[in-house]
Amino acid sequence: MRQHSTFARLFGSLLLVVAAGISSIGAAPERGAPGPVHEPAARPLDQIVPAPAQISAGGAAYTLTARSRIQVEGRSHEDAREARRIGSYLAGLLRPSTGYALPVTDRRGEGGIRLRLVGSDDRAAGRDRELGEEGYRLESGRGGVTITAQEPAGLFHGVQTLRQLLPASVEKRTAQRGSWTVAGGTVTDTPRYAYRGAMLDVSRHFMTPDQVRLYIDQLALYKINKLHLHLSDDQGWRIAIDSWPRLATYGGSTQVGGGPGGYYTKAQYRELVSYAASRHLEVIPEIDMPGHTNAALASYAELNCDGVAPPLYTGTSVGFSSLCAPKEVTYDFVDDVIRELAALTPGKYLHIGGDEAHSTSHADYVTFMERTQAVVSKYGKTVVGWHQLTGATPVKGAVAQYWGYDATSAAERAQVAAAAQKGTRLILSPADRVYLDMKYDRTTVLGQSWAGYTEVDRSYDWNPATYLADAGVPEDAVLGVEAPLWTETLATSDQLESMAFPRLPGIAELGWSPAATHDWDTYKVRLAAQGPRMTALGIDYYRSPLVNWPAGQ
Repeated sequence: MRQHSTFARLFGSLLLVVAAGISSIGAAPERGAPGPVHEPAARPLDQIVPAPAQISAGGAAYTLTARSRIQVEGRSHEDAREARRIGSYLAGLLRPSTGYALPVTDRRGEGGIRLRLVGSDDRAAGRDRELGEEGYRLESGRGGVTITAQEPAGLFHGVQTLRQLLPASVEKRTAQRGSWTVAGGTVTDTPRYAYRGAMLDVSRHFMTPDQVRLYIDQLALYKINKLHLHLSDDQGWRIAIDSWPRLATYGGSTQVGGGPGGYYTKAQYRELVSYAASRHLEVIPEIDMPGHTNAALASYAELNCDGVAPPLYTGTSVGFSSLCAPKEVTYDFVDDVIRELAALTPGKYLHIGGDEAHSTSHADYVTFMERTQAVVSKYGKTVVGWHQLTGATPVKGAVAQYWGYDATSAAERAQVAAAAQKGTRLILSPADRVYLDMKYDRTTVLGQSWAGYTEVDRSYDWNPATYLADAGVPEDAVLGVEAPLWTETLATSDQLESMAFPRLPGIAELGWSPAATHDWDTYKVRLAAQGPRMTALGIDYYRSPLVNWPAGQ
């Protein structure tokens, strides 16, 4: 499916010009190696990923110099503090590569980068009110660059756009030679969907806090705003629970293939939540139940219907485990786990899984999901579950995450649509489109292929608003999109990156950009221009043959 529009035709008319510009981009030097990167003097405004809602290009460019400052301002003391924090973040990004001091100041002056938080009250100008919670406006001219937003999240997203308008070598952590020029014009941008997520499975293979922080930083560049952490599964339990300590100490002691596993202490989890918040990502924790629970069942015999704990599991099969729905101790366990996890998580959502519960009878599944949803609500969180939740009765306000694909039955799709028509919102994660662990093609070494092969064009070229329209899902039922990354075959950051990139930026664009901008032929040109930036960031991305990557990439 391809949508053509005035915006898309504008991209198309620039295709040859942009391609010529890209072809002049040399390979970014190895990380830490100073030296020139041959890039255009100023990157065109229309080369941003995700594509902005509105671009007005033209006018004089602005060049960052050793005299440039980062000016911050806010309508309130709190806004000023948030603007300063974002300004400090920006300075931390730019100082190593430029070698400039870039002081962050609240003193007005001429030139430099200006970060403005204007607030959302009635005093704000009309065009500022239209920016909403996550929107921003970036204005660049000879005198400097100004980013305006109502809320901190919008200001932060504007900073990500500014990063992409500077040469890719700005991402280096050592001094680089080059001209730090931003093209003239205005970008006005707001997101299409409020929910733009990525899921990281830390259960099949445990990911250290440093690995998670690195992934958070990579997600932030493309304006992802939700990080779904899959914290429990058959192969490992990854979060400390004081009232059931063996969940982590024993249930978290292994992983796929028999490695050492691991888990997050409460302090580590809080730090990850805080770090994600500093990048304006909300953490959504998942405890998968009643299936995918072998790690819990192995840790506590009483959670099994027969009272016998199974051994720890290091394989990759699914559907064989289940909590004992008829036992009351099961709900004591559920209450304790959700209570402690909710207390650690300031965000609104808590994910309870619910998929592939093949060893749970339908009656037990319905009972279990009804009681577990009530516990989530009891502790002030909004229920999220995989779309099998719609086979029970989703509570009011619950969100179902659809992971079906082309082979999903019409009956199952109709079940999801019926729930959506009654008010259940949907996060779309079709497995053959956005599961980042699916192989690109039959030559891909890592990943799986049960949902088929997913090249970069397939992951990008679909429309969330109409994806389930034929099943009867209304467009307004779609809350957003999420790209899950399952880790049965993935253990290192390089392996995560090779599967997530370059598909993730396109999925981020589906969540952020207006439908009218959606066109594979123009997107793949913008994606190619991201290659040197990903290289400069040390991202070990897959060089898809469908994309004309710059020389040296």
